Amino acid sequence: MELMMRAGRYALVASVEAALSMLFALPRLRACNALKALALRALGATIGRRPVFYPGVWIMPGRNLAVGDDVDFALGVVVTTAGGVEIGDRVLIGYRTQILSTNHVIPPLPGKVFSSGHAGRRVTIAADVWIGANSIVLPGVRIGTGAVVAAGSVVTKDVPAGAIVGGNPARVIRMRA
Repeated sequence: MELMMRAGRYALVASVEAALSMLFALPRLRACNALKALALRALGATIGRRPVFYPGVWIMPGRNLAVGDDVDFALGVVVTTAGGVEIGDRVLIGYRTQILSTNHVIPPLPGKVFSSGHAGRRVTIAADVWIGANSIVLPGVRIGTGAVVAAGSVVTKDVPAGAIVGGNPARVIRMRA
């Protein structure tokens, strides 16, 4: 019986993933964006006004996500929300950026990584932030108001408000004038 319930759950998850994949393949037209936002709300997310979702955005599982007004998710953005993700108003998220709120647990040996589970930590992105293309924002990070993350950066620590950061790991390059 338990095996059948588990198989049913996996089938449901796979069905939701397939439906979202097709929905998020649609263009960034206003009506399509409204449908995408509606689907995320149905999964437990809070989505503000006028979101823009380019094709290929992947946001899962949807719950624990809060998105402000006028947030732009460019082509190929990936957001894992199980650990909690909060995105403020007027945020630009560049092409192929990954915002990760969960990570695998690394157990002490002889424990197996495969079955060790996940640990989540909230990611907070304040208002008026620009995250450049191909950046990675790791679990537990807070990006302050008006910050800019240079393309290709790996953000492992909090970013101060008004800072321009870049690199791997991302470091403050300068403050916005």
